[in-house]
Amino acid sequence: MENEQTIQLIKDTLDKIRPFMQREGGDVTFDSFEDGIVYVNIHGACEGCALINEDLEEGVEVILMEEVPGVVAVRLASQKEEIKKAMNELKENKTDD
Repeated sequence: MENEQTIQLIKDTLDKIRPFMQREGGDVTFDSFEDGIVYVNIHGACEGCALINEDLEEGVEVILMEEVPGVVAVRLASQKEEIKKAMNELKENKTDD
């Protein structure tokens, strides 16, 4: 599946999920898709919520992984740079072996 098609499928799937989060006073929006990871932004009551990681991992992530081929994880957009840095360090360590 081409990246543009994958991104559109991610957005369409998020549009199905959003009403459930909006019912609780929150929202989720697409940021980007890189290396199999979907990055999202959280809004409203979900921002700063202690359960947001559970909602992402046990809800949004599970649904996206089932619905969209190639999705391996869902993370907050605010974590993108930290994740990229960690992935680069892993790649560097692997080439050092």
